[in-house]
Amino acid sequence: MADRQRTPADIFVEILENNEPSALAWVTGGTKAPSLSGLVKFFDTPYGGTLIEAELFGIPDRLNVGSSGFYAMHIHENGDCGNDFQNTGGHFNHAGAEHPDHAGDLPPLFANQGYAWTSFYDKRFIIPQILGKSLVIHQMPDDFHTQPSGNSGEKIGCGVIRLTNHQDQQNL
Repeated sequence: MADRQRTPADIFVEILENNEPSALAWVTGGTKAPSLSGLVKFFDTPYGGTLIEAELFGIPDRLNVGSSGFYAMHIHENGDCGNDFQNTGGHFNHAGAEHPDHAGDLPPLFANQGYAWTSFYDKRFIIPQILGKSLVIHQMPDDFHTQPSGNSGEKIGCGVIRLTNHQDQQNL
């Protein structure tokens, strides 16, 4: 195993295990999922782009009416989770791409018994571009087809993407 070449996955695991995120979003649920909560972390990488780790609790169970087990996760253009998340605007889309190629179109969450964890790499944006935007969880999966936002249903969770305290102190 010592002769094996290190891959980006090896680097990503080290980043997740040994580094503080550069930014994060504390996600809370709204009226459709009041128990939903969790943390989405955003890490810089040596490859450009962003490494994202999400851990969420209290997601509506797939046995409940209207739940599928899969939930859309998007970055929206406005960092305002007020009015039961109706103030978040459209998907973050700094390149003007059509859905599903918006930079804010993220992989779906898969929840088991109300819990979801995922980690993935995305090279369509860097952290400074998403600061002050919102991370939104939708009640349905994104179909990656329907315009303009994938028919992903109501917004059930939201958090504003902010620099971590560690990053705030470094930038003083």
